[in-house]
Amino acid sequence: MTEHNTNTALPDFHIVIPARYASQRFPQKLMADLGGKPVLQWVYELALKAGAQSVTVATDHSTIQAAAQAFGATVVMTRDDHENGTERLAEVAAVMGWQGDEIIVNVQGDEPFLPVDLIHASVMALNKDKEAQMATVACPIDLQEDFFNPNVVKVVCDEQQRALYFSRSPMPWDRDGFAASLEHTGPMPTGLPALRHIGLYVYRASLLGRYADLPMSPLERWEKLEQLRFLHQGIKVQVAMADGLPTHGVDTPEDLEKLRHQLSLNMM
Repeated sequence: MTEHNTNTALPDFHIVIPARYASQRFPQKLMADLGGKPVLQWVYELALKAGAQSVTVATDHSTIQAAAQAFGATVVMTRDDHENGTERLAEVAAVMGWQGDEIIVNVQGDEPFLPVDLIHASVMALNKDKEAQMATVACPIDLQEDFFNPNVVKVVCDEQQRALYFSRSPMPWDRDGFAASLEHTGPMPTGLPALRHIGLYVYRASLLGRYADLPMSPLERWEKLEQLRFLHQGIKVQVAMADGLPTHGVDTPEDLEKLRHQLSLNMM
């Protein structure tokens, strides 16, 4: 176990923070100031608190590289043609020589207030399920407005808490309850196991090593959900449970202002 790991039940794991400089909705957001330091630095510092064996920033831009090195981060420069964070993660795993069952956590560079407990829960979930090759996180859906929102990704699990399917559509369907009302507002039907997917991913190094050979699946192409690529290939995905939705990350300038306001309230 690593000396920084205060929870002896946790296995060893690595954290990689994919950090793109460009963003269509909010360019250079990782360099934006939040409470006196860049958003990316907040993410790096929370990753350190998780007790990983290593924390690595993966980027393809010299500005991110310089900023990350300035606050003490280990940086791996990656290719600039990656289509997603998983591809960038796979390149880092190859560079670092991680292989086999080594566990690698993908922590997004725009999630400055991601709870460390969620990282631990997802790592533990993957470690306990020896047949699973990756893990993610979900939480209960309380409101029908979220259940019927296509921007809220849903996941259905089996009895071993492995993902059966991810979708933007509402699932599972309460045939009788939803047929009785077309309003689709208010609380969810009591007992319906509706889960909201939280986009935190944990992989075994062996899966990342073969990621480049996994073609996009038809389901992924329609739903625009990368995790369906893995299910299409029969890869088992363990789902850790969270009590509720964590604080939203920085997708837009409005998100950043909300986090600045939240931070100022916490400092009062």
